Amino acid sequence: MGCCSHALFRVSPIGNTRYSVLSCYFNSNLFQYGLVAVSRKLNLSNSLQQRAETFFPGGVNSPVRAFRAVGGEPPIIVSGAGARMTDADGNRYIDYVLSWGPLILGHCAPEVVEAVIEATHKGTSFGASTPTEADLAEEVVKAFPSIEKLRFVSSGTEATMSAIRLARAATSRKYIVKFEGCYHGHSDALLVKAGSGVATFGIPGSAGVPEEFVKFTLALPYNNVAALEEAFAKFKNQIACVIIEPVVGNMGCVPPKPGYLESVRSLTQREGSLLIFDEVMTGFRVSYGGAQELYGIKPDLTTLGKVIGGGLPVGAYGGPAEMMNEISPLGPVYQAGTLSGNPLAMAAGLAMLRTLGAGRRTIYPALDARAAKLVSGVTRAAHEAGIEMTANQVGSMFTWFFTHREVVDWDTAASCNTELFGRFHRGMLDAGIWLPASQFEAAFLSTAHTAEDIDTTIAAASEVFAAMRA
Repeated sequence: MGCCSHALFRVSPIGNTRYSVLSCYFNSNLFQYGLVAVSRKLNLSNSLQQRAETFFPGGVNSPVRAFRAVGGEPPIIVSGAGARMTDADGNRYIDYVLSWGPLILGHCAPEVVEAVIEATHKGTSFGASTPTEADLAEEVVKAFPSIEKLRFVSSGTEATMSAIRLARAATSRKYIVKFEGCYHGHSDALLVKAGSGVATFGIPGSAGVPEEFVKFTLALPYNNVAALEEAFAKFKNQIACVIIEPVVGNMGCVPPKPGYLESVRSLTQREGSLLIFDEVMTGFRVSYGGAQELYGIKPDLTTLGKVIGGGLPVGAYGGPAEMMNEISPLGPVYQAGTLSGNPLAMAAGLAMLRTLGAGRRTIYPALDARAAKLVSGVTRAAHEAGIEMTANQVGSMFTWFFTHREVVDWDTAASCNTELFGRFHRGMLDAGIWLPASQFEAAFLSTAHTAEDIDTTIAAASEVFAAMRA
């Protein structure tokens, strides 16, 4: 699909059909544009969603997929290719969620698909070690100098909870520091002033988590050095670790202020606490070596996920060999997993990282430039329509915030007009643009997104903003 730079856009729901007059068609080797009435039917998606609701809470297996924060009916996706997804009713969308970050090469990247097919023919799981585990680990270690050894797990949640357990054992301390709006998975001790789905639903923590489980978790404001200094002064020699998203993705994309990460590193070293970079989202995404390469900071432990699994379930945590050797079977820190190092996930991740590594000098600059054009274009369109909006972008991660304030922490993120975001999301969905179904989630770009995709998205946003102001 090419760019509809002068298309009209209107939406009027009638029954289970959304009507839009924003469309493009392809003619020979040239993109030709025309106003052609097309419909976005959701009959089959609605039927499938109703069926799912008989089996799953809210009809979903992860809360944000329910679209409760933005309204409207969640389409049921049946396939993806490149930068696009197709729902059960045949509607196609330019996708800026990309499975919440892992698909940096787009949907069904040939290298990844071929690797998974080949691995599947050999066996889906063994409960024993395979050569591909070390192959993938070698790629990770080459990209992240702070990691000498690592342990694969099956999710980011497992990675962060295991890294914290290791940090407590290494320091013989109990307290941990996290930051408001940063989400590190749904383990009990970390569901304290978390972002992402917790922020979306306005839940300060979670039911079912006893106060005793979080009594040793200190939640501080992000980008605030003074608050961290105060915590270290109050809990002298008691803080085991500081865990941080170096670029936050779970209250929207929020970068660190200049010098902030350097100060966090300096304070943790001074106080004998370990610094854990949660790079589940940023690893191999904001740069090949993650945020620690981008900002030149060396953490003590790193957690990874998403991109390293090529779209399959995976997580990892790693650090210096001496510290990692404290993990069972060599040391007293226990952690295990039936599907850890699953051969399909290892094959997908290996294909992904080798492709990124081979093309890193061109892939990442191109992603950065294309993302910058998209973010600035949509923001400019909002301002031209008289709609308050700011934006943050780090590499191919970005968020449009419906507020006039610069978003630097949870308090400024919380100032966003979520009702306006919901209207924007619904309008863009009707225009064939798939965005995160929460104001408090980052969006992503892939190498499969073309210049025409970017132009189409900016044009769609312009028409949606105009409709929102009408």
